[in-house]
Amino acid sequence: MGAVRARRRRRLVADRGSAVVEFVFLAVLLMVPIAYLVMVMARLQAGAYAVSAAAREAGRAYVTAPVAQQAPARAAAAAGLAFEDQGFTHDTRLSLRCDGDPCLRPEGRVAVTTGVSVPLPLVPSFLSGVVPTSVPVTATHTETVERFGGRR
Repeated sequence: MGAVRARRRRRLVADRGSAVVEFVFLAVLLMVPIAYLVMVMARLQAGAYAVSAAAREAGRAYVTAPVAQQAPARAAAAAGLAFEDQGFTHDTRLSLRCDGDPCLRPEGRVAVTTGVSVPLPLVPSFLSGVVPTSVPVTATHTETVERFGGRR
């Protein structure tokens, strides 16, 4: 009976502290991918907000231009500010499409499409041939020129 107790005691002493090591190993193994996923989702959310705000503000700036020649530059400036607010200065796109001619006629519609390539965090550029290093995000907004505010 004494030999059995001695063996149990030796086994318990030998296992002491291994639960902490296993817990730390598993915690690191699980937390690193979760932390990376949170970083990726945060950047994608910033990209989605940037394109949405850029499309909306570019449309508003375009249809409120006092002169038709100023409208594209105003739209580009408004979209640029929206992109910069979220930290996107490269790989941004802006396209404007009118439903008729002239663009700023009363009740004319202007469709604004914006896009950005959101780079994935911590992915080196030399892997671009193997895995995607960015995610394209786009948004479209349609703005209507005021009925009595159209300009020629």
